[in-house]
Amino acid sequence: MAVTFLFCFLIGRFFYVQVVWSGELNYRALDQWTRELPIVAERGKIVDRNGVVLADNTTAYTVFARSNAVKDKEKTATLLANALDLAEETVYEKLTKKKASEVTIAKKVEKSKIEKLSALSLDGVYFSRDNVRYYPKDDALCQVVGFTSTDNIGTTGIEKYYNTYLSGKNGELLQETDLVGIEVKGSVATYLPAENGYNVQLTIDYAIQELAESALEKVSAVYSPTSAQCIVLDVNTFEVLALANYPSYSLNEIPRNDAELLNELTRNRLVCDIYEPGSTFKIVTSAINLEEYARGNSKAFSPKYVFNSSRTRYVDGTTVKCWSNHANGKHSNQTLAEALNTSCNPCFTDMALSLGKETFYQYLSAFGFGQKTGIDYGGEAYGLLMPKQAVRNCDLARIGFGQTIAVSGIQLACATASAVNGGYYYAPRLVKRVYADDGYVALENKPILQNRTVSEKTSALLAQMLEGVVRDGSGKKAYIEGYKVGGKTGTAQKFENGRIAVGKYVSSFVGFFPADKPQYLALVIVDEPKGAYYGSVVAAPCAKEIFEGIISLKNIRAHTEE
Repeated sequence: MAVTFLFCFLIGRFFYVQVVWSGELNYRALDQWTRELPIVAERGKIVDRNGVVLADNTTAYTVFARSNAVKDKEKTATLLANALDLAEETVYEKLTKKKASEVTIAKKVEKSKIEKLSALSLDGVYFSRDNVRYYPKDDALCQVVGFTSTDNIGTTGIEKYYNTYLSGKNGELLQETDLVGIEVKGSVATYLPAENGYNVQLTIDYAIQELAESALEKVSAVYSPTSAQCIVLDVNTFEVLALANYPSYSLNEIPRNDAELLNELTRNRLVCDIYEPGSTFKIVTSAINLEEYARGNSKAFSPKYVFNSSRTRYVDGTTVKCWSNHANGKHSNQTLAEALNTSCNPCFTDMALSLGKETFYQYLSAFGFGQKTGIDYGGEAYGLLMPKQAVRNCDLARIGFGQTIAVSGIQLACATASAVNGGYYYAPRLVKRVYADDGYVALENKPILQNRTVSEKTSALLAQMLEGVVRDGSGKKAYIEGYKVGGKTGTAQKFENGRIAVGKYVSSFVGFFPADKPQYLALVIVDEPKGAYYGSVVAAPCAKEIFEGIISLKNIRAHTEE
C-alpha cells in the first residue's frame, strides 16, 4: 500500500514538474543563461486633425552593466564616468553591487556619448536604444496633450488617458551567456521585436488652437488675470477644435521638482474646475422657457410677453436685484429678447420660478448639468448642482440667472451648443481616431447623440435672439460686420469661504457663428481680471478675435442678405 502511494506521488510530482511547472522553469532557465537587452517600443505620435505632430520621439540610449562580466571594475568605472560625464564613485558603487547581476548605469544618454563608449569595448557593458518623448510645439496645447514619466508612461492629459494605445510593447534581444553572464562564443542571439504604439489623432485643429492661445495671451497681458481659458467647439459634432489654458508651460521642460507648481500649470481648468457661470447661463433658462412655451405650458412666458420692469424681486425673504439701477426707464417694457440684450436678472428669476423646480431640473439634467459630459479626458468635474429636494424658491430664482450653480467650462459649452444646434446633445471628444503606421484603425470616435434638449424650432428662435445680443445688446464687442454672430456675456462675483470676495470676478462670453446655421462655438473665461471686469468688455473682444481668425483661416464668406 505504501509503495503504491509513493509511486502515485512520484508520478504526480513528475507530471507537475514536466507539465504544470514547465513554463515557469523554462523561463527561469532562460533568464539564468541569457542576457536580455531590451528593445524599447516606439511610443505612438499625437497629431492634430490635419496631421500636425504634437508629440513625437527622439532617440536616446540606456547603458547597462553585468557586474560579473566586468573584469576590472575600477578601470571600467573610470572610463564609464569619463565617457558619460558621471561621478566615478557612483558608477563604481553600481558595478560592485552584490545583489544585482545587472545594473543600469545611465538613462537618456545621447548618441555622441554612446559612440565614445562603443570605441572603448568594455567587457560586461552594453546599451540599448530608448525613445524619449519630444513635443515639437513646446507649450502649445500643453494641458491637453500632457506628458510622460521618465519611464515613458503617460502621466497627464491625452498621454495618460490613451496610454494603453500609445505605449506599445517592448521587445528583447536575448544573448546566451555563461554562469557569470559572459557571452558564449558562437552563440546565436534571439530577436523578439518590439510592437510600436498606436498614433492618436486629436479633433483639435492646431491652427485654431494657435488663434485661441494668442487671444488668451493678449487678454492676459491687458487684464493680468489669475488664469484664462478658451474652448472652441464644433457645434454639430461636439468635437473640440481648440482648448487653451493660460498660463501654459513647456512640455519639454516640465517642472517635475515643484509638485505644487506642476499641479497648477497642468490643470485643464475647462474640464476639471468649476465656477458660477453668471449671465451666460441665461441661455439655458431662455431655452427651457421657450421650449415649454412651444409645448403649451401655461406657466412659460411668450416671446412677446413684457416682464415687470421693477429692479427687484423678493423671494423667501431674500432680494434679487438687477445689475442696473433701472433709472431713466432702463429695462422697462422688456420682452425675453430684450431681457437677454440687457441681461436683466429679475426676468430670468421670473421664468425659473414660474416653471418650478420639477420642470426646471428635468431640463438641467437633459442639458448635462450636475454630471460628466463624458469627454475623453481624466479628472472631469461633475459641477455643483443642489439636490432637487433641497432647493428653495430663493435658490431656484438665482439658478435662473446663473448663481447657486457651478459648472465646468466643457459643460457650459456643450449645453450652449445643444441649445443653438437644433437641440442635439453629443458626447464631446478630444480624440478623432487611434491608428497604426500602416493605416489600421484601432479606434474611431464618431459623434454619439446622447440626448435631445429642445426642438429645432426653439433652438432657431433662441439663436436669433442671441444674435440680437451681439448686434444690439451687451455682446456688441463680439460683433463682426457682415457675419451673424450670436452669444451672451457673463460677469459673476466670486465666493471665498462662503462669502462674496470683494473685487473678484469671473468674466466670460460664449458665442457662436453663423447664428442662422451655427458651426463654431467659443467660450472664453477670464478669472479675476484687473481693472475692467465685465464680460462684455474683457471676454467678448477675445472671442471676436478668435472668430475673425477662423473666418480668415477657413475663408468663410460674409453673409449676404437674400
